[in-house]
Amino acid sequence: MPVFLLTVLLLLPATGLAADVLISNANGYIDGENRFDWMSISDGRVTGTGSGQPPAIDSATVVDMEGKTIIPGLIDAHGHVSSLGETKLTVDLVGTGSLQDALNRVVAQLPPGDGWVQGRGWNQVIWPGKNYPQAADLDRVVSNRPVWLTRIDGHAGWANTAAMELAGINKQTEDPTGGKIIRDQQGKATGIFVDHAMALIEDNIPPPDTTRIRYALELAQKRLNSLGITSVHDAGVDSETLGVYKAMADDQVLTVRIYAMMSGAGENLDALVNPLISYGRDRLTARSVKLYIDGALGSRGAAMLEDYSDDPGNKGLVFLKQEELNRQVAKAMRMGFQVNIHAIGDQGNRMALDAFAAAQTGQAGDYRNRIEHSQVVVPDDIPRFAALNIIASMQPVHATSDKNMAEDRIGKKRLVGAYAWRTFLDQGTIIAAGSDFPVEYANPFFGIYAAVTRQDQQGNPAGGWIPQQAMTLAETFRAFTTDAAYAAFQEADLGSLQIGKWADFVVLDRDMFNIDEAELWQVQVEQTWLAGEAVFVRH
Repeated sequence: MPVFLLTVLLLLPATGLAADVLISNANGYIDGENRFDWMSISDGRVTGTGSGQPPAIDSATVVDMEGKTIIPGLIDAHGHVSSLGETKLTVDLVGTGSLQDALNRVVAQLPPGDGWVQGRGWNQVIWPGKNYPQAADLDRVVSNRPVWLTRIDGHAGWANTAAMELAGINKQTEDPTGGKIIRDQQGKATGIFVDHAMALIEDNIPPPDTTRIRYALELAQKRLNSLGITSVHDAGVDSETLGVYKAMADDQVLTVRIYAMMSGAGENLDALVNPLISYGRDRLTARSVKLYIDGALGSRGAAMLEDYSDDPGNKGLVFLKQEELNRQVAKAMRMGFQVNIHAIGDQGNRMALDAFAAAQTGQAGDYRNRIEHSQVVVPDDIPRFAALNIIASMQPVHATSDKNMAEDRIGKKRLVGAYAWRTFLDQGTIIAAGSDFPVEYANPFFGIYAAVTRQDQQGNPAGGWIPQQAMTLAETFRAFTTDAAYAAFQEADLGSLQIGKWADFVVLDRDMFNIDEAELWQVQVEQTWLAGEAVFVRH
């Protein structure tokens, strides 16, 4: 970085809104199409953009970008911020290629003491044999303290014997509604707990205190800053975490805008009562509710209308009866909240659509209700998204991560309505794009690449997986910027660098709109700015 630019960054105020700033000599993009060479910023908002030489502004601090590419700040429309931070504080099993690899990681990262050992990230689908691990496997490396390791998608967990004994798990323990205990032929729990059955173990783990929650959030936002993410729709926030967010906003240390989805239509919603909008210099908003209707495809918890192709007799897990889902949706909407329903299977998506149809009395309106994931949908149900003006909150990286597993789970026929981005876009449905971190990597350029190519980072399969459902780069960029902002009722303030909007922007190492699409996942963020202040500078 030039010494002059570094000096300018150090002169910017550490807290509060930015002093007047003039960005010059930039290869800037107001949105995915319109460009600028200079941009003026006052009180954290864009006051002007233009081509050629910038105007003289006596009070402005001039920042020469030396021709670097600037894009609007990227918005991740579905992530789990505290969980991302927790991955830095627990055993990290992401990317483990085998059971033994996972066990070795547990031993290598074993925390001191005699308390619970927690971790996340294993995925048996990429292990040889693709079989679920068992408690006996964990017992070989840790037998004297309880261990609980969450699957990569957060919809299954792996416990050792000590954890199951502490939770009182035995042959007589019943499967809860919306959950499943994996058992052997004798009916004994193997150590794998799916979806709502996870609570049987997790209810015995001491909850984190506010100090740990804040530390995890601080770790997460530093990571997000480094990836060019300036806003996150945090998909599942409880009252305690919202309180920590408010404290961070009060202390002026929130360096990512948070759009919080409150967990459930119960106590967390009741504690909030009214939507919280633009709190703490517009760093925090809580005006939506996150509901769950089913699990995930990888753990066979996604609710399907027909049996899993690779597990006859299993249609997945439905978390709520239709009447209860309808009641919760209606309650949240009556209180003035947007409703975002997690639905992955075709039955889950149908139930979510039915609940929205009931609450909206069959009308589209401007409710901007969302289905999070919208992953496997019966083709006949897809037009209902448009008829009800339901936003499809989708994660492009799920398609390229699931491509080796999805057909095994549901067969080729049901893939017609799966990961169907093009079908949604062609009927006018808004797609709000995200990553679902830490289920997937938080890097938004991985998602942009996946959306455009339908390939993994090794370029497989040739031509893309179900390539007819690919998005254009312009569509993908909108899904990570203006359309994601629309999905949070924030399009007047976020998503582009138009005059009057917040000056949230990212400086890149290359022009993402003028490179081979195969390079998109390699784009690096050099700087991230929020409200006209640099919150990340790569050294």
